Amino acid sequence: MYTFIVILIMIVCVALALAVLVQNSKGGGLAANFSAPNQVLGVRKTTETIEKITWGLAIALVVLSLAATMAIPRHSTESAITTEVDVNAAKSVTPAATATVPAATEAAPAAEAE
Repeated sequence: MYTFIVILIMIVCVALALAVLVQNSKGGGLAANFSAPNQVLGVRKTTETIEKITWGLAIALVVLSLAATMAIPRHSTESAITTEVDVNAAKSVTPAATATVPAATEAAPAAEAE
């Protein structure tokens, strides 16, 4: 599910970039090709449509980003790391625990009295 959402986010990002690049900040852009004001897709209609598409894609990007955050796989990697550390710690402790420490045969020298 997470991978699918990430792919959708990538598609929306590309579409949003294209929608922004099609627009012209001065009102020209794609709408500049349509000069007759009474056309179905006239200057005003085209700029409004592209602006609505841009807003829709921006909202879709935010929603998909939140959905991706909620859909992040929650694998128990912490427990796997802890298990690995525990196994390694057990391996390093086991030889030390089985080794016997030779008993002290000599007593510490007694303090000499004067």
